[in-house]
Amino acid sequence: MGQTRFATGRQLDLICLGRLGVDLYAQQVGARLEDVASFAKYLGGSSANIAFGTARLGLKSAMLSRVGDDHMGRFLVESLQREGCDTRAIKVDPERLTAMVLLGLKDRETFPLVFYRENCADMALRAEDVHEDFIASSKALLITGTHFSTDGVYKASSQALDYAERHNVKRILDIDYRPVLWGLAGKADGETRFVADQKVSAHVQRILPRFDLIVGTEEEFLIAGGSTDLLTALRTVRELSTATLVVKLGAQGCTVIHGAIGARLEDGDIHPGTRVEVLNVLGAGDAFMSGFLSGWINEADDARCCQLANACGGLVVSRHACAPAMPTPAELDYLFNSPVPITRPDKDETLQRLHRVTVPRKQWQQLFIFAFDHRGQLVELAQQAGRDLGSIPALKQLFLRAIQEVEGDLAKRGIEANVGLLADQRFGQDTLNAASGRGWWLARPVEVQGSR
Repeated sequence: MGQTRFATGRQLDLICLGRLGVDLYAQQVGARLEDVASFAKYLGGSSANIAFGTARLGLKSAMLSRVGDDHMGRFLVESLQREGCDTRAIKVDPERLTAMVLLGLKDRETFPLVFYRENCADMALRAEDVHEDFIASSKALLITGTHFSTDGVYKASSQALDYAERHNVKRILDIDYRPVLWGLAGKADGETRFVADQKVSAHVQRILPRFDLIVGTEEEFLIAGGSTDLLTALRTVRELSTATLVVKLGAQGCTVIHGAIGARLEDGDIHPGTRVEVLNVLGAGDAFMSGFLSGWINEADDARCCQLANACGGLVVSRHACAPAMPTPAELDYLFNSPVPITRPDKDETLQRLHRVTVPRKQWQQLFIFAFDHRGQLVELAQQAGRDLGSIPALKQLFLRAIQEVEGDLAKRGIEANVGLLADQRFGQDTLNAASGRGWWLARPVEVQGSR
């Protein structure tokens, strides 16, 4: 694909500016959203998914956005941090709640989707949240189309582009067209992917000249080019921008266009997609972008970038969720080196194991663990002393205080260590509840006492 000539000596590979919210995915696959009984909570938002996915693939990624001063905002920041993503540019907004999305998985192509984004935190990003030295510390900056849709985020995104241009930071646009977020579909209609609108087309066209790489689906290039014909739309985009264009073609794969638009897309190289059994197509685009950028920023050629992109998209559409479904390099190596095509990633035991064991995990330091999961022994002692069994849970709460004191003492002594406990549910449930959420190592027994 030619040298992209990224600036050297940069602390970061990629900054992602845009949507950062919570995805609540229906756990009853095949049900109407009206009939769903439970949801699984994941990190979401296109920019955040890409920051997460590229970090998992080894890039030094950062997120630039806002979250609310709430539980969901803290969950998102912690999720990115666990993946190794830089979160110092995520501002906590005391006046707004973190964005949220409810998603159903009706079938492979149908995903009823409701955005809860009225006055949400990430859409309150402002130009003063964008700092020049931070933008200048990266090789590349990615912005998604939603963050040009209102005056406030348009100014913030434009400020980031100004700094990026000034410091030779490569600029990437994920068109990410969601009609509902532009006020062109019903408030509960987050699933609709295309509504033609000349005002939106004109708005997007003003920013196209500012990017080095533009990525979108066929429908997204239609809105960017202001046409219902893909080649016509692409020619309009090309008149406005010299950027490399990456057109996502669904199951067909994708194509990369560096120069003039040909008479047919097929005149260029079509890089075939990874054939898999699809659970649902939701999340494919963010995974595709993560894979593509992991190659592009490392100066890989078109074929390699598209191989990574298509494989990441293929794996994510076969799994529940988007961000946590992103593959690791070990998974991709296994997929690419398999002697037979893996069309059912969800059924491949080796791939599933790699997905479990090669994602980042907390690195525990030396552990100081207090085990007080005793049940029968303490019952006997209480009976011998003539004490009510209700005194046993109180004793275990005292043990919890002892662990707290040890943790504080270790910190005072400068000893790098973690603390933990092993407690039972019969007498120690209150203790387990009180211990959770502290970052401690926790365990409980599962055997039936006296059964062996």
